Amino acid sequence: MLHLLRCSLIFIFTPPCYLNLQECSLLYLKGSAAQLPLAQPSPPSLIRSVGMAGEMEERIRVNGFLSEASLSTGGELRWRQNDDSGGGERSLIVESEVLGFSVEGREISVRAFVNEMKGFSCGGSGGFGKRLRKDFVLEMPTEVAAERWTNRLTDCINSLGRPKRLFIIVNPYGGKKCARKIFHTEIKPLLVAANIIYTVQETKYQLHAQEIAYKLDLLKYDGIVCVSGDGVLVEVFNGLLKREDWDTAIKVPIGILPAGTGNGLAKSLSDVVGEMYSIQHATFAIVRGHKRPLDVTTIMQGETKFFSILMLTWGLIADVDIESEKYRWMGRTRIDFHCFLRMMNLRKYHGRVEFVPAPGHEFYGEKINDGGSYAASMNSSNSRHNSSEVLQGGYQGPTACFDHSEWRFLEGPFISVSLFNVPWVGEDAKPAPEAKFSDGFLDLAILKDCSKAALISLLLKMSDGSHVKSPYVVYLKVKAFRLVPGNRVENPKKGGIIDVDGEVIARGEGTYMHGKERDLMVYGSPIQLIVDQGLATIFTPI
Repeated sequence: MLHLLRCSLIFIFTPPCYLNLQECSLLYLKGSAAQLPLAQPSPPSLIRSVGMAGEMEERIRVNGFLSEASLSTGGELRWRQNDDSGGGERSLIVESEVLGFSVEGREISVRAFVNEMKGFSCGGSGGFGKRLRKDFVLEMPTEVAAERWTNRLTDCINSLGRPKRLFIIVNPYGGKKCARKIFHTEIKPLLVAANIIYTVQETKYQLHAQEIAYKLDLLKYDGIVCVSGDGVLVEVFNGLLKREDWDTAIKVPIGILPAGTGNGLAKSLSDVVGEMYSIQHATFAIVRGHKRPLDVTTIMQGETKFFSILMLTWGLIADVDIESEKYRWMGRTRIDFHCFLRMMNLRKYHGRVEFVPAPGHEFYGEKINDGGSYAASMNSSNSRHNSSEVLQGGYQGPTACFDHSEWRFLEGPFISVSLFNVPWVGEDAKPAPEAKFSDGFLDLAILKDCSKAALISLLLKMSDGSHVKSPYVVYLKVKAFRLVPGNRVENPKKGGIIDVDGEVIARGEGTYMHGKERDLMVYGSPIQLIVDQGLATIFTPI
């Protein structure tokens, strides 16, 4: 059985932040008193530099082998060994394979992250397989040549817009409690190799990451990176959106390095481009500095708001995710175990969902006859959020303007109702195969009443997303959504759990931890969701 969802945030403890100013590798040049035994310095005819558009060519040594080498302004390093080794022409692409470099005298050490199958590329992007760290030492004939090549490499890397300063938040107690070790053994070496200056702070308690993001001096950094599961990432986004300067703060790129139980965003980012899913590959993606927009969903009940980037779920998936906390001692198998228990004693819920379908999805559900009054109510609620009476700083959510004729509804009973912003919710569960990061829609997946045998088949197919083809699944894209959760069919006195990005925002009577935790919203009252397209920015592999 696959893992359905990641676990909720847990309380964590840790020491204060520290800065790696001494440990960061910085580019430097040192003089050399004597020539190394190259054949002879290359004659001027072998050195071409045609303005800013030409290649530089030089006879050098690469890892000790005499070679004819060239470096283009576009950042392609090529060399051919002058021997009978049959190695052929080899190359490195600065943008897709080089972390950074350092210089000492006439030696330039290029620190690369290359495809394992190739060892080094032959003119490609390095591929999408497993990568390995590898250094290439370029031994120049003179210090003048070393300086010229150093300047070209520096120009190439600077033109890529890579981050130079990062603030890193580590959750040392999430998942398998290995985040601190993962940072020091897998992440830090790549950051040092890329000459990135970083500050690290470990979280000490729940919502600490939100506090950090709320108070952080963002002008000092080119991005924020979370070494954690999805929970800390969600806290960071909520902290940024609560700031007075939220409109600029939310554009600071956020990165995720998977070190928790639930790593849905990291898995989605790698899968969508065919990149291998691993911590080191995710780190290299941040080093490269590519970015993409990310939708942010505002979840509202009256004047209470919560900002989501991943999902909302109610019913089976939420029950398994949250109730399995009591079996945390079992590790990741707690999800499988509790999923089995829930299927053997399957719950169904009364309720109603209302939604504005995306273009092409208008045939789902039934039209709301009183949509005019409902649409007006929803829009006026948003207007209140943006009024001077309510606005106290921070993001207040998008303004919704949906025509009453757009709204449609479905009635329960339901086994589960979920909305997703990304395809994957964990490393082995793909409940929303068509979800996009910034299309302005949420993917709504409703699991209708079905037999236990059909349910088991559906859950197994969730590993590749093929479950959405089942007649028991309603799957569509929506622009806005409203949930009116009801109680259980088999036990009307008990309610359910509403889970947003791993955080319980509402729970009904008779549910796990009901009355012992203070929830953000009230179970049973309508909860509405509106998407703000591309509001946030995240680091991405490509």
